[in-house]
Amino acid sequence: MSENMPAWNVHLTDEWRSDALDLLADESLPGRWTRRWLERPAWPQVQDIDDRWITSMELEDRTRQVAQRLLGAGLKPGDRFVVSASATADLVVVYIAALRAGLVVVPLNTGYTRAEVERIVADAQPAGAAVDDRERAAWISEAAAGEPVIVGIEVELAGSAEADLDRVTRDDPALLVYTSGTTGRPKGALLTHGNMLASATAVSLAWRWQPDDRLLLTLPLFHVHGLAVGINGTFTTGASVVLRPRFDVTDVFGRADAGAVSLFFGVPAMYQRLASTPGAAALRRLRLCVSGSAPLPPTVANAIAAATGHIPLERYGMTETIMLTSNPYAQRRKVGTVGFPFPGVELRLGDAGEVEVRGPNVISGYWQQPAATAQAFTADGWFRTGDLGEFDEDGYLRLVGRSKDLIITGGYNVYPREVEEVLLTHPGVQDAAVVGRSSDEWGEEVTAVVIADGDLGVDELRAHAAENLAAYKVPKRIEFVDDLPRNALGKVLRQELR
Repeated sequence: MSENMPAWNVHLTDEWRSDALDLLADESLPGRWTRRWLERPAWPQVQDIDDRWITSMELEDRTRQVAQRLLGAGLKPGDRFVVSASATADLVVVYIAALRAGLVVVPLNTGYTRAEVERIVADAQPAGAAVDDRERAAWISEAAAGEPVIVGIEVELAGSAEADLDRVTRDDPALLVYTSGTTGRPKGALLTHGNMLASATAVSLAWRWQPDDRLLLTLPLFHVHGLAVGINGTFTTGASVVLRPRFDVTDVFGRADAGAVSLFFGVPAMYQRLASTPGAAALRRLRLCVSGSAPLPPTVANAIAAATGHIPLERYGMTETIMLTSNPYAQRRKVGTVGFPFPGVELRLGDAGEVEVRGPNVISGYWQQPAATAQAFTADGWFRTGDLGEFDEDGYLRLVGRSKDLIITGGYNVYPREVEEVLLTHPGVQDAAVVGRSSDEWGEEVTAVVIADGDLGVDELRAHAAENLAAYKVPKRIEFVDDLPRNALGKVLRQELR
């Protein structure tokens, strides 16, 4: 194992050889999913939030009908299609149907304000949307060009039996996911069917995901953690998923203790609550707990291990690459590390220790932004993650910081400048700087350091931010100061504020 190229064979069982591994067999997500549906008799595959099960054959039938309706309404393969709704089986059906129809799904956070929705829609220019909220649907309709097809999440449209489905290939775009809005034009990571299929296949192999597994999914489905890992992984494996409307500690403990589920994926804030609530021993019945989207504090990992007998498997990924590394399933899991690259992923440390990657899971570029694309890749074609890392003596990757100012709080990305610009629109704010401070509960806590012009209270400023930002972007801590630390060029020294 070289210093810059840790091996990913650690994730494979003896039946798999690296030279025989085909992560892209079946060519696309619908190609894999439809094969899984035909491989065995119908089985319960999706449990809705009302606890009703939908079988695999029902899912195939419903997604086929919805795909035909979408194409019958005038949508065409390659069109962008916004999906914005709470986590239910209807949302899963629309998502799968859109991919079967060849549409490019644009997930939209249900908590976004009008301004945030308009920025993304103006950039993506979708031809349609499936939304569970009339006001949000109106925002999308007004911000999109032409006359987009806007429907409810049930997609009650006339169908078209002539529609040709499941024709996409590995190179066709599948998902357009926007990074949490920066100033001006947001960046859309354009993931192909090949990107998502390769990642879902690699994850299934590494985590020993089996058809008889049931994933308890409490994550939102507008985020790649819930959608590209949880949903894609479930259907790629031919397994089952239990959907929940939100994360609830009592619900997680009850379903785990009853043996109703075998897998749980969460973010550190969830594990913090699970570890601090009596009853965590119920998680012992789970085959695997996975933590991601932000660093898992060692104190939390050790608390979960003490209660359950196993360390949560910590992994590392990002929107532009989906999954990159993971602690091994069957070998030692090291707290504070993110393990080894997934099958198919190559990883090295570049200048100043920045993590650079390449593989079939990595995007080829950002949506209609050649300059941003060129900046994201090295001259020899490796993607710059912006994260700083180091390998320990056993080759495990440890993330030690970020070369950018991105804040990850509760699994969500927050760009400081976006929050700062909202704060500066308040007449009582003279200047402001936003940083992420370490938090056992959130991974990082959005913190605003503000120079106020007159008498301004924390509650008033936080309320102003909440009117213009999604809840997770609103500063959890606001501090008032007389001055901000700056260098000779006037740039705020964020490290001092952290």
